[in-house]
Amino acid sequence: MPARRPRIAATEIAGELAASLQALRDDLDVPGAFPADVLTEADAAAAGVSGEGLPDLRDIEFLTIDPAGSTDLDQAVHLERTASGGILHYAIADVPAFVAPGGALDAETRRRGQTLYAPDGRVPLHPEVLSEGAASLLPGVDRRAFVWRFELDDGARIVQTSLVRAVVRSRTQWSYIDAQRAIDEGSAPPTLAALPWFGAQRAERERERGGASLNVAETEIVADAGGYRLVREIGVPLEDANAQVSLLTGMEAARIMLAGRVGILRTMPPASEDDVAEFRAQTITLGLPWRTGIPYGEYLRGLDHSPAAQAVREHAAGLFRGATYAPFDGEVPGDTVQAAIGAPYAHTTAPLRRLVDRWVLVICEALVNGREVPAWARESLGELPRIMARSSQVAGRLDAGALDRVEAAVLTGREGESFAGVALASRGDGALVQLDDPPVETTVAALTAAPGTAVTVRLVATSIADGTVTFAPA
Repeated sequence: MPARRPRIAATEIAGELAASLQALRDDLDVPGAFPADVLTEADAAAAGVSGEGLPDLRDIEFLTIDPAGSTDLDQAVHLERTASGGILHYAIADVPAFVAPGGALDAETRRRGQTLYAPDGRVPLHPEVLSEGAASLLPGVDRRAFVWRFELDDGARIVQTSLVRAVVRSRTQWSYIDAQRAIDEGSAPPTLAALPWFGAQRAERERERGGASLNVAETEIVADAGGYRLVREIGVPLEDANAQVSLLTGMEAARIMLAGRVGILRTMPPASEDDVAEFRAQTITLGLPWRTGIPYGEYLRGLDHSPAAQAVREHAAGLFRGATYAPFDGEVPGDTVQAAIGAPYAHTTAPLRRLVDRWVLVICEALVNGREVPAWARESLGELPRIMARSSQVAGRLDAGALDRVEAAVLTGREGESFAGVALASRGDGALVQLDDPPVETTVAALTAAPGTAVTVRLVATSIADGTVTFAPA
């Protein structure tokens, strides 16, 4: 076994990682600071846009639920149980009010496409005076919002929908952890207390329509004492319920646009028969057979978090491919369904962080209220798939590249050590392995191991500069 590499000072590792992350940004041409004319326009919008003349919905006790520390708050929710089901209000930041079509800010957001996230700082879609200030649904302040109102039956199915631009005031900003704790302790306000009912009912509706949620544990990079650490968590149950609010809204937005024959959908084709057959065979090999007659989504929801189930989810992710945006004006697309959701769907609940949502919001608000869709939105629909595809490619490469570099930094100085993990899948002449601690996913050449089995691997080398780690079978 090779000797451990000489110990490297934490400051040296931090400096090398910072340089590597900056080089990654440069390679991907990640946007930097906003141009002066964009900042000037954003400042003017933040100071000049008001809610004058809009309906006053400040009496609705909205709250927000986001990861701890979030300041770009797109959504606020209020859920009230009724004798027949519930009333759900969902407020979405009125970003279109702050972005003049054809202006410098509009052009810059089209260049960016979406907010990008990296360990050394995020790259926002909008200047912070808007994304963390005047347009963000922060607690205790008046804000413009698109307010969806859904009347629900006892199965959380939509009975009636309305959508208006209004003035709202969120009461409290909750983190997922604190909100889940309040629910568990019985001290949650009515909206939080009602969300588990909503989430359970919407999960059942998802099962009925053949949708599927992977619920894969994700590795997150957390800033820690001048450096970073890796955390792999599944999340709290409330995250699934809150996600169902966004899913319901996106499906209703799609329905409205299809009925109005203008808009843009987020679509995904169903998996091919060959891919499904291969996945089914893998589940048998792993000892968790997907039996004939059980819907795909129901099978995935029944998995635990054992190593074998981890491997099944790794293979299942391969069936969720080919998502794209489908704009239309007049003729409806032939394929309107997002296969993983099991219904037509549109992105509409994150306009501070995703460009396309701005279009969907103004189109739906016009259609619901019997008005003409704004010309700027209608005329530029065809540009959105290219913009979003480009920005999504950059986001994916930035996410993966940053994670690779942080993993290399975390492991630097531990060469020669052995690590326990689980084999997830075959990769060429080796295997894809998920380490237990730190939670690093890596391909190990020359490792023969059946997916779902425990393995031990030895760290051979690391390179922070290009984000590579090399393991060998122990």
